Amino acid sequence: MESTAGDSSEQAQALINWELAASTAARLAPAGPSLGSAEIGAAVENLRLMADISVPHVHDITGLEAARDLRDSSVLVVDRASWAKANTQSFAVMLKPAMEKMLAGRRGSLSPGAASVSGAITGSQLGAVLAFLSSKVLGQYDPFSALAEGSSAPAAGRLLLVAPNIVQVERELNVAPEDFRLWVCLHEQTHRVQFAAAPWLRHHMLSEIDTLSEHLLGNVDTLLERASAAARSLKDRTAAGTAPGRGAILDLLQDPEEKASLSHLTAVMSLLEGHANVVMDAVDSSIVPSVKTIRQRFNARGKDRGVLEKFIRNLLGLDAKMRQYTDGAKFVRAVVDVAGMEGFNRVWESAGNLPTEPEIHDAKLWLERMGL
Repeated sequence: MESTAGDSSEQAQALINWELAASTAARLAPAGPSLGSAEIGAAVENLRLMADISVPHVHDITGLEAARDLRDSSVLVVDRASWAKANTQSFAVMLKPAMEKMLAGRRGSLSPGAASVSGAITGSQLGAVLAFLSSKVLGQYDPFSALAEGSSAPAAGRLLLVAPNIVQVERELNVAPEDFRLWVCLHEQTHRVQFAAAPWLRHHMLSEIDTLSEHLLGNVDTLLERASAAARSLKDRTAAGTAPGRGAILDLLQDPEEKASLSHLTAVMSLLEGHANVVMDAVDSSIVPSVKTIRQRFNARGKDRGVLEKFIRNLLGLDAKMRQYTDGAKFVRAVVDVAGMEGFNRVWESAGNLPTEPEIHDAKLWLERMGL
């Protein structure tokens, strides 16, 4: 009997047990800071307030009219387990098309037993990764949540603020809680405004993620071999004290098309993260009174990471993400210096106006292409 499109979709989704991933992350996530019920309630209420207060400042700094009205998306204050579950839902949206194509390309279907075993293994592995990340992320704008099956998220997605992590870091840094929370919200709300200003961006990124995922999953027969090679490379470079360029997981990419897809996504992410950092850097003491202290102490945090955490960050490419903040911010500042914020805001008009990776590193190339 031939399988239907619905059967194929179910088989594809079974390749990763998303529920197991979420439950594993919730079980393995480190305990957060000790807070009483009244403290939790107060922190949640204050984070919501800071999220609202930050929006007019984002509008003033970016000049983006989308910041005037963000009712197409929502703000959620969550714990670590809820953050992990939200990400399994978004991952399911991002990976579903590629997994369906992978199954179709292999011209066969997995038996229910094989799918169940595969889903359990990948689900538990993903859960372990999310457990690690759940204690590191302060906030995240999720533009894909509305596309998840059975989702009740608003059309443009949701902003997640991870309360225990924000409280933990503000305590570690010994900074004013309200100032730190506003500072964090300014960065995350900028991401929310970016997608509101460029409503085409969500589906553009999904398309690029689909292309990259299709290449990775489409070469599933060589994936284990490449994964082993990447792990050996990571071990060698860790022993030598040399960090991978983008993370050992992304070292699996070998095909020119794979590398081209990654290059484009790297440029987009650098733009988004760099732009948000420029907004944060434009904030002065009139908005966040202790902003200089926060910046100094926050930037010094990375020096205290242990060996294991550094290894995992290299594996996942998290330090490469930090470089995206720096590279993207340099690009934004260089463009604004020449063309002003109005000229820079042309990046949100269409996918064709997004900078390439070479342009991120040399803003003059983008300015010339845009005729600025």
